[in-house]
Amino acid sequence: MGLIVDTNALSDFAAGAAGIKAALLATDAIYLPVIVLGEYRFGLLQSRDRKKRMAWLADLERIWNILPVTEKTAVYYAEIRNNLKKAGKPIPSNDLWIAALALESRLAVLTRDKHFASISTLKTIAW
Repeated sequence: MGLIVDTNALSDFAAGAAGIKAALLATDAIYLPVIVLGEYRFGLLQSRDRKKRMAWLADLERIWNILPVTEKTAVYYAEIRNNLKKAGKPIPSNDLWIAALALESRLAVLTRDKHFASISTLKTIAW
C-alpha cells in the first residue's frame, strides 16, 4: 500500500528524522500531493538555504508520485468539509484537500496532525 506524505512528514524527512525514513521504506509507493508541494515551497521561499532545498525537492518530485487535484477530489473535499462542519470539528483547508486526495486514491496519510482523526474513513500513520 502506498502513502501520502503530509507537509510535516516532508519537513521531518528533509530534517533527517529516523522514524519517518522507516515509514517511507516500509511502503511500496510514495505520493506527494500538489497541496504539500505548495506548502513546502512556501516555506522554502523563506529559507536561507533555499537553493539546496529546492534542488532536493526537485529530486523527490522525479522519484515520488505527484498527486494532482481532480474534479473527483473536489467532491471528496466538499463531503468531508460538510461532515466536519456538521460535527463542529473543522480542520485546516489544505488538510481537507490532502484528506480528499487520500480518500480518492485509497491511501493512508503519513502525518503527525491529530485533527485528521476527525475523518473516520481516513487512515493515518504517525512516526
